[in-house]
Amino acid sequence: MTLRTETDEATGVALVTLDRPDRLNAIDLATAAELSAVWRAFRYDDGVRAVVVTGAGGRAFCTGIDRSARVPQPSSPYTIDDPLLTIGPKANDLWKPVIAAVEGMACGGAFYLLGEAEFVIASEEATFFDPHTTYGMVSAYEAISMAQRMPFGEVARMSLMGTAERVTARRAYETGLVSEVTEPGGAVAAALRAAEVIAGYPTEAVQGTVRAVWSAKEAARAPAMAHAAHLIALGNLPSERQAGLFRGRGTGGFRLR
Repeated sequence: MTLRTETDEATGVALVTLDRPDRLNAIDLATAAELSAVWRAFRYDDGVRAVVVTGAGGRAFCTGIDRSARVPQPSSPYTIDDPLLTIGPKANDLWKPVIAAVEGMACGGAFYLLGEAEFVIASEEATFFDPHTTYGMVSAYEAISMAQRMPFGEVARMSLMGTAERVTARRAYETGLVSEVTEPGGAVAAALRAAEVIAGYPTEAVQGTVRAVWSAKEAARAPAMAHAAHLIALGNLPSERQAGLFRGRGTGGFRLR
């Protein structure tokens, strides 16, 4: 198993942990399937009233899809198979509140999870970046998700700068991506405290509020997501060229903002 799930029956809070620290919690196909199954199972578990999602090891919350994953693609430019599209709670029709607790790096496909959390709490050592353009890929679903949380210019900058720039937790807080910054190692504890408060309220009212807040975003989000597959099909380099760019990546060359 690449996912750990713990539920505190006394508080009604579940903690979901991506447990691939040796791969910086990158998501392979098995992990993607486990995430989808966990969210759908929570729909039927009345003992779970709020959820915290995080990554194991402290070095990364999640670094997107595992580069070793093989995802065959249809030949049609109008369709795309993306296993990360179903890793979030909203994609699985879960309307119980989810809080993301970020320690270390959150990049690329991590935004599928962050984009479907109600809010994000980060350690002051957390960093956020989107490497797609650096490696010849279109940032579409990720950028759209972040555009629901951050000002246009900040989303555009993060999406276009690729690996050259990492957004600090403090800057993420200033731009609205993060709602609270904690001391190093404190993000999960802070998220659990907030989740316990929310889980203590009548769950019908909480879930209705979650759905109401999301309904305000859906009008713009749905058509943008519908365009994403076409933009990716047209703009992505062939996979072998992407792999070449990835192999040639350096360890430095970025700055914090």
